[in-house]
Amino acid sequence: MKTERTATLIEKLKKVFGYNQFRGNQEAIIKNVLTGKNTFVIMPTGGGKSLCYQIPALVQEGTAIVISPLIALMKNQVDQLNSLAVKAAFLNSTLSRKESTKVKKEVAVGKIKLLYIAPETLIKGDSLAFLKQANICFLAVDEAHCISEWGHDFRPEYRKIRKIIDHLGKLPIIGLTATATPKVQLDILKNLAIEDATIFNASFNRENLYYEVRPKKQIRKQLIKFIKSHKGKSGIVYCQSRKKVKEVADFLHVNDIKAAPYHAGLDTAVRMKNQDAFLNEDIDVIVATIAFGMGIDKPDVRFVIHYDVPKSLEGYYQETGRAGRDGLEGICLMFYSYADILKLEKFNKDKATTERENNKILLQEMAAYAESSVCRRKQLLHYFGEPYKDNCGHCDNCIHPQEKYEGKDFLQTALTVIQQTEERFDVNHAIHLIRGIESTYIKSYQHQKLAIFGKGKDKDDTFWKSVIRQALLHNFLKKDIENIGILKITQQGKDFLAQPYSVTLSKDHEYENIDEDTTNKDAVIKGYDENLFNLLKGLRKKIAQEKKIPPYVVFQDPSLEEMATIYPTAMEDLSRISGVGIGKATKFGKPFIELINKYVEENNITTVSEIVIKSTANKAKHKVQIIHQIDKKVDLEEIAASNSMSMEELIEEIEQICYAGTKLNLDYYIDKILSEDKQAEIYGYFMHTEADSLEEAYEELGEEFYEEDIRLMRIKFLSEVAN
Repeated sequence: MKTERTATLIEKLKKVFGYNQFRGNQEAIIKNVLTGKNTFVIMPTGGGKSLCYQIPALVQEGTAIVISPLIALMKNQVDQLNSLAVKAAFLNSTLSRKESTKVKKEVAVGKIKLLYIAPETLIKGDSLAFLKQANICFLAVDEAHCISEWGHDFRPEYRKIRKIIDHLGKLPIIGLTATATPKVQLDILKNLAIEDATIFNASFNRENLYYEVRPKKQIRKQLIKFIKSHKGKSGIVYCQSRKKVKEVADFLHVNDIKAAPYHAGLDTAVRMKNQDAFLNEDIDVIVATIAFGMGIDKPDVRFVIHYDVPKSLEGYYQETGRAGRDGLEGICLMFYSYADILKLEKFNKDKATTERENNKILLQEMAAYAESSVCRRKQLLHYFGEPYKDNCGHCDNCIHPQEKYEGKDFLQTALTVIQQTEERFDVNHAIHLIRGIESTYIKSYQHQKLAIFGKGKDKDDTFWKSVIRQALLHNFLKKDIENIGILKITQQGKDFLAQPYSVTLSKDHEYENIDEDTTNKDAVIKGYDENLFNLLKGLRKKIAQEKKIPPYVVFQDPSLEEMATIYPTAMEDLSRISGVGIGKATKFGKPFIELINKYVEENNITTVSEIVIKSTANKAKHKVQIIHQIDKKVDLEEIAASNSMSMEELIEEIEQICYAGTKLNLDYYIDKILSEDKQAEIYGYFMHTEADSLEEAYEELGEEFYEEDIRLMRIKFLSEVAN
């Protein structure tokens, strides 16, 4: 039976926010805040951090002060709260003096339940004076990692927060962050002076996110190919510089992708306009620096692309965390080049020594993540101090594993070096010892006299860094939290040294040596010949007009793009094009083959028709089974169940079979779910529309038709007209 307090909290949760129950440890956090205790919350993006201070603010007297560095977040959350009839406001540099004065007066008389305030605004003298007069119930410090110089977004203003709080009297504090390594967590507690805080550490694992790293080669072609393959879905492309943001946004725009730029240098009105357009789905892709997205409450971002390498794994994790916040698909794609790491290191050269060294370590962690062939999820969770035993099966390294090798001897060498140097040195010192490099530093400790000195001189730095990294991931080594960079041997490592056993390690990626034409493991990414593509489109239109059918019924654009990439000059080659197949090749292919042959001859082109995108054997077997079941008139629900698919997945598979030119007769199923009149209406629409767009079909045909009905009728139409 729920306690009275629990019932009150759930009632408030449902009445104000529309949720029936709390997620994870939200309720425990809220109750801890309400008891007046200091609280520290580590919760990934999308985990519901904001409710942890919003609910306590609503159920007790006074105003809750929320300190946040994110102006976009403030506006976003205040707008949402006001729409829910919760009195909230913000104070930051975007307000005029008159607007600020109004907010302060409302806080003073107790009208505001939640006041969001930027740290720069908080530390001003007049802010302290007005806050002393307010009835404050507690302070929430959001993005608390900004207080640590080891945090990925250190802000000096955060270091002054504690002094301001001390002037306001003894108030409960709740610190919240989505990204904090064990070292940063200790820094936060110390700098906020809340070492006595109750700590709530949620899992960093976002199971729905797919992580992939690709070499930064032919990047524009890769980018266009990826985004167009996710047409209509919301995505964010992160770039390091404002200049690059503009270039990429313009490039996407001229390639018919609805994209807009976002960075701090844009006029405020333009920034807000572009942000709102993204939130309201008027544009699909926002191209941004890290100034965008933090705290933006858009649950259906389907992909986050890093055009440039981020400055740290914390930053990467937080930015990728904006994908799939609704628990559905979230693809996190990073384009990697070590040149980006070197460029970022150059940017740090004028900074203070400590900051420069800190940033260098963060960048090396970033490079290690990108180059490693170990499960991406395992690497990320390990970085944040969370163990993950098995491989996730949902990242590029799990799906496309690198070559493995026996690592027992190499691991033994690495651990022995750390043991013989009494666990007092960093990875670079260990590698110099292993490789037999007599540096001044090595000689100062007389380490060149150790038995292990030079034992691994036949391997380079990169190899030994990989071994030590994997030793950390497999719990043979651990990092010293108090002394950054120092390596310690775990009990598991000590047991291994006492009795060594077989250990499998993975070779790292060598992105710099990967051929440009094989940058994507799933498909060969080639820029198509635009002249040929336009000729093929013209031919398609001519044939469609002659046959009185829409152009897309002949061949769809992706098929024409592939034709303009690999120049199929024989019917067999054409039939292997994605979305063509034997049926369509036979029905429509002859004039296309003739055009391509003529074009190839006139332009002296060497064809690469052997390069085709093929389905795996398992997928092909799957398709054959589905075709046989449809021939036997098996109900689609039964077909889906027997192939371990959802109905949506089955329809997608049937669509692909149909696009490839196979004629399917679904009348036995369609006749059961749709009347003749409704079938005729949908069929007539597809016969006369010029656009191959399901979205336009849904809009035109209206709400009386289910999406499933329209898609099945589209398959029927294409089977009868195109195949």
